[in-house]
Amino acid sequence: MSQEQVDFLIIGSTPLARLLAGLLASNHGKSVLLQADSLSGQRLGPGPDLSVAALTRPQSWALLATAVPETTRLVRRIGKRAALARLDPILAAAGAPGQQALRHIAHMAAGFGLAAEPVTSARLGQGREGLVLRDAVMLVRPMLEPALQRWLAGLGVGQLAPDAAVAMAENGSAQVMRDGATIAVGQTILADDDAILAHLPAGRWPDLLQRQLASVILTPKVAPLAAPVMLELDSGLVLQQQQEGGVLARGPGEIADLAARLPPLVGLPQAFEQAGQARMMRVVTSDGAPAMGRLGGSGPDILAGFGPIGAFLAPALARWLCGAASAAENAWCGARLVSRHAGDGAVSDIGEQA
Repeated sequence: MSQEQVDFLIIGSTPLARLLAGLLASNHGKSVLLQADSLSGQRLGPGPDLSVAALTRPQSWALLATAVPETTRLVRRIGKRAALARLDPILAAAGAPGQQALRHIAHMAAGFGLAAEPVTSARLGQGREGLVLRDAVMLVRPMLEPALQRWLAGLGVGQLAPDAAVAMAENGSAQVMRDGATIAVGQTILADDDAILAHLPAGRWPDLLQRQLASVILTPKVAPLAAPVMLELDSGLVLQQQQEGGVLARGPGEIADLAARLPPLVGLPQAFEQAGQARMMRVVTSDGAPAMGRLGGSGPDILAGFGPIGAFLAPALARWLCGAASAAENAWCGARLVSRHAGDGAVSDIGEQA
């Protein structure tokens, strides 16, 4: 039986995972194997990929300021114009802490060249404040995913079947079987929540990473929301209006809890008939900031807690994984290692929190 070798095995189905696989192969000359499921047909899948998020750290806004144009050019080259959409998402909050965060986010966004304007409670509902972030970029997954597959195939990125077994060693290397051949993997990257939940041993879970039950509901057709995508800071809800008029709502907790919170936000009666629903486990960080790297310097590389901006950071993350990052990228990633102590507050953010 023959044996092959590859530098990286990336396990993950998100645009971040796929972009990372292609960038490691094309820009950094690495041999890459990707294990991914198709997401294009899953209406109740993960949340949107956006060039903005509820971020308060100036270092994160600075990184996005350089990363978003680079990633936008790359995606346009891969999937043409149809793979990208421009929109004006809204961040909203009803409580005092969230509203204070909105004002800070407005200051940060404006400081890095992004138009950010307050939204009145007349548009959002009594007692709620909002911030619209102008001209953000969103990836259009149904158009982008098949284009990414063609791009990856052209780069020679190997595809590992979603149900193929991965024998991962404690140092992050692995062995897999493909087409009758044993493939030795130099380093494994767990690039989305499902990959982390499936492959990170229970005994190696750091305190920083938390499992969180989340739910998704597709509502019937409703009146247009104040924005096509809305992020609720208080509840962690993400509301995304669909072309047919329904709203895809994602948030922490059980389906019944999510259903109870939705009516006043989307203009539905308290009892409404759902067009679809799903439950899932997510991986979030206890301080709201992304987490990356190896636990204690060994094991698989982990990418967690990036929220909607993960795909737009793919070029910077690829450089960091290959030791080719800029000083600013090294500083940002180095401060957000998965092995950090969650209580130090140095990088805590609003993002993906437990």
